[in-house]
Amino acid sequence: MSNIKPEDFFKNVISHSKEYGFIFPSSEIYDGLGAVYDYGQLGAELKKNIRDYWWKAMVQMNENIVGIDAAIFMHPTTWKASGHVDAFNDPLIDNKDSKKRYRADVLIEEQVAKIEDKINKEVEKAAKRFENFDAAMFKSTNARVKEYQEKIDNINARFKTALNDNNLAEVKQIIVDLEIVCPISGTKNWTDVRQFNLMFSTSMGSVSEEGNTIYLRPETAQGIFVNYLNVQKTGRMKIPFGIAQTGKAFRNEIVARQFIFRMREFEQMEMQFFVKPGTEMEWYDYWKQARLKWHLSLGLGKEKYRFHDHLKLAHYANAAADIEHQFPFGFKELEGIHSRTDFDLKQHEQFSGKKLQYFDPELNQSYVPYVVETSVGLDRLFLSILSSALKEESLEGGDTRSVLSLPPALAPYKAAVFPLVKKDGLPELAESIMKELKFDFMMAYDEKDTVGKRYRRQDAIGTPFCITVDHQSLEDKTVTIRDRDTMKQERVAIDKLHSILSEKTSLQSLLKML
Repeated sequence: MSNIKPEDFFKNVISHSKEYGFIFPSSEIYDGLGAVYDYGQLGAELKKNIRDYWWKAMVQMNENIVGIDAAIFMHPTTWKASGHVDAFNDPLIDNKDSKKRYRADVLIEEQVAKIEDKINKEVEKAAKRFENFDAAMFKSTNARVKEYQEKIDNINARFKTALNDNNLAEVKQIIVDLEIVCPISGTKNWTDVRQFNLMFSTSMGSVSEEGNTIYLRPETAQGIFVNYLNVQKTGRMKIPFGIAQTGKAFRNEIVARQFIFRMREFEQMEMQFFVKPGTEMEWYDYWKQARLKWHLSLGLGKEKYRFHDHLKLAHYANAAADIEHQFPFGFKELEGIHSRTDFDLKQHEQFSGKKLQYFDPELNQSYVPYVVETSVGLDRLFLSILSSALKEESLEGGDTRSVLSLPPALAPYKAAVFPLVKKDGLPELAESIMKELKFDFMMAYDEKDTVGKRYRRQDAIGTPFCITVDHQSLEDKTVTIRDRDTMKQERVAIDKLHSILSEKTSLQSLLKML
């Protein structure tokens, strides 16, 4: 879909997701609930396969990493210790005319992105002029590029200082100086910037007045930290070692948008790696490269990923970077890698009064480990894979097809079985093949419409292989197997189908690339 505008392509992704059973608006019969979505029958399978690949790569393939499943509800002091009660905020600003609320940092980042677009356009112009040997105009254009870049550097420097100093007045002043207008009203009539805590709160107990206020966890990491000593002792873990978990987290996002990219209920896949103090930067660099390699193994294109170092470090970190992915709406954060120092464990030591130290037999001493974190949003990962895989291809004769070129190991269905016609014993043979293969593979069965239409539907949902049973199958026990991406067909023996699917659709095919 190279000729389509990014915003139109993104609309296609959203409509394709609903049409084929990947993602539905939550509570749609009641007009939905903002920034909350349900995964349909195919979406649930794709999401599970992505989660399984992450888990196998992170836990099964690393002998010094184990997994847990901590509860969503945690003692409320957990969030006081972690800093979320006092510091888990977004800077918000309202437009007085439209009455709409925005994240101040997002407004500034989007304005910077517009300036970057101007740079790209100037560079494109310069390239064309350079081809025409117009050196004077090229030099003039280059000066404008330099001017735009200096403006971006200045904005970023001011913004970083303002965030680090929690100077909300300066954040507003940057918005004023950049002459940012409200997308709805078109005016610059802004309120002051203020902080808004993102945690959902509820109460525990049979009567709300008598219950304690607790929070829906805004991240899964704290469940790992409070269980650090339990896991270390019961698993006889030696540093360095990691604890991984996947699970739901909840954030009361004011500006929730861009489909499943930013939701109020989402799923994280996190691993906290405990290391000896002084070695954290070595492991930070290691996990940056290891996680990028994992993403590249999906085969979506190296050009779709880049590292972005944080302008502002979180209160717990001494180094942080994002792996950004090129979504239809631009490069955005996909996974974070953070060197969290010993902040979390020391905070929980202080607030709980319990020692959370590791006795190092090599040094014959105890210390609080440092932590390197990798954290990826499963929903964002789902969106990155779905949007990168969706293509509109031209075929011979002027026809087109929508194809979801998912990595075969992640596809909801590994293969679909078709009887050529609904008679002559073909459905019975097709069903017997289906029953044999479904013990080990998610399979689809379809006998409606022409084979060509059935191919198109399976292409659109990402099924990597289609198996067609015809009259020859009754004679020699062979079938036609069609490849989704190449559309090539070959004749294979029925008893070879299991080994073919095992080789080409198992997670092992991805794990071997790590």
